[in-house]
Amino acid sequence: MSARGIGVALATLWLSATGFAQNLTLPDREGAGFSAARLARIAPWYQSQIDAGALTGAVVAIARDGKLAYLQAIGTYDRAGKNPLKSDAIFWIASMTKPVTSVAAMILVEEGKLDLAAPVAKYLPELKDMKIGLERALPKRPMEVIDLLRHTSGLTYPEEGADALHRTYDTVMTFRRDGTLADFVTGLTAVPLVHQPGEVWEYSWGVDVLARLVEVASGQPFDEFLQNRIFKPLGMIDTGFYVPEEKLVRLVDPPKGGRHPIWDVTKPAKLFSGGGGLVSTAPDYLRFCQMLLNGGELYGARILAVNTVRQMTTDALPPGVRFAGATSEFVGPQVGTSWGLGFAIRTNPEFSILPGAVGSFNWSGAWGTYFWIDPSERLIGLQLIQIAPGDNSGQYRNALRHLVYGALRVPQPASHPAPSSPVILNNEVLASYAGTYDFGASLNAKDKQAPIPAFIFSGVGLSVVMTEGGATVRALVDGAPAAKAGVLPGDVLTEIDGSSVRGLGIDQVLAKLRGKAGADVRLRVIRKGLAEPIDFKIVREPIRPPGARIQVRVANGELVIAATGPWSVLDFERGKPVPVKADSNTEFRADDGDHTRLAFIKDTAGKVSGVILNPGPWEIKAEKIN
Repeated sequence: MSARGIGVALATLWLSATGFAQNLTLPDREGAGFSAARLARIAPWYQSQIDAGALTGAVVAIARDGKLAYLQAIGTYDRAGKNPLKSDAIFWIASMTKPVTSVAAMILVEEGKLDLAAPVAKYLPELKDMKIGLERALPKRPMEVIDLLRHTSGLTYPEEGADALHRTYDTVMTFRRDGTLADFVTGLTAVPLVHQPGEVWEYSWGVDVLARLVEVASGQPFDEFLQNRIFKPLGMIDTGFYVPEEKLVRLVDPPKGGRHPIWDVTKPAKLFSGGGGLVSTAPDYLRFCQMLLNGGELYGARILAVNTVRQMTTDALPPGVRFAGATSEFVGPQVGTSWGLGFAIRTNPEFSILPGAVGSFNWSGAWGTYFWIDPSERLIGLQLIQIAPGDNSGQYRNALRHLVYGALRVPQPASHPAPSSPVILNNEVLASYAGTYDFGASLNAKDKQAPIPAFIFSGVGLSVVMTEGGATVRALVDGAPAAKAGVLPGDVLTEIDGSSVRGLGIDQVLAKLRGKAGADVRLRVIRKGLAEPIDFKIVREPIRPPGARIQVRVANGELVIAATGPWSVLDFERGKPVPVKADSNTEFRADDGDHTRLAFIKDTAGKVSGVILNPGPWEIKAEKIN
């Protein structure tokens, strides 16, 4: 489909979204198009993490076609495991505040009180003289309002880099709970921008500056504006910048280590952080998401125009933009995404860290809170948990993605009825189908997921983030070449094959690390505590984490199938072999569940090489690997 065609299709989806009956209170799994049996796999997965001590509890919510499909609390409020969690539990949502702040700003853009193309200094004159870098160079152009929404302002967070320039942001002492947004912005005037405005995407305090713009343009404190213009109209009764005393019993415990004073949501705040200050519940945030999916309206309350929501959820980054900072691991072409006005956007139809079809959008919070909206499937997924940063929040996002799309009910075509009489196949034919079949990362045709080049490649098995000093190693693939050679998390990669990585984007670094299996690559790293760099010579290997898999075997004259990888696959679960009946020499179907259909594939030599589940628009394919 052409770019214009995709735009027209997405516009149609926005305009038609409000045509569905809205019921976000009573679960209607079947009406929302899900398999109740497969949705029931969600809670046990989270419970397994709770049992392992990884978190205290979780609330998961799913909606589709305006209907609540799933709302479940798992675990407890407290680390002691004594108080069972309820679905209206209150969580600090951290950076899931940013989309709310972006909506607030766009309300004022619609009213003509904010101009996206205007210099920020038009509204905050104290920022008009900000310079670039440690040398305090003049900017090529001023920071604009739109830059704050799309993280191209040149501002940063202190934790986005370890170099001297980022360390200047440690000196901003006005970002404190007992200060105001006005105080905070004044404190920013003492530090330089880390990039030229409009040239680099780097996660930043820009959304807190945006919150101050909302105050100035509206004439209201930021918390009052959100309450009057977003929370009250949408019925978000438990969302705010602190938890009132009478609701503290519903606040989920923080991870081990407690709450940083700036985020102590048990006490009222003077700083209404637009970048990370809100607490909320799953029912509240689901309403906010449904408003966005509906094109700006919910239950008759219009917050934004349809065209404004479409603008916010469309790639807004300028051509040639570079991605920098620690959070760039999650945004950019290397992971199939870009950025709109407040959201990450899926841009690659073949692979993406972001679930769903092209045009899906999402964001997350520091303690593992997460949501995504898939306009193509009219679907919302929401996860509220509280885990410490660095505790592999990606595994929870990945799990929810697989569990949700894997639970969508596959329509059965009327053109494929079961045969009127049994089809009997001999053992030789059946035995030819026996083996293991690997689906990779895709469990549903509506969430196409080829291997992400940034994560899976023939290479050394490193996950890196770009910092001023080079590429900092974030994680290593177990058993991969870099891990076997002795590279450690926290090492800073400065050279690849004798060439410096300074000034390169993360996609360029990853391209240098990847290469032909069996070819060597030379790495130079700096390790904390060592005076001299360390040189490694590493041989690249194919790196492929296990995907969704099924095992097919013959038992009692018929094929039986069970999942063997990390995820169940449609009707097939781990440890629960399901018999399938033959419809023809190559086609089978499950007797129970959703009657998954299978069509085995043969290569040109007539040897079985793969299988297709549910041939047609919903099909997923697997390669036979043994």
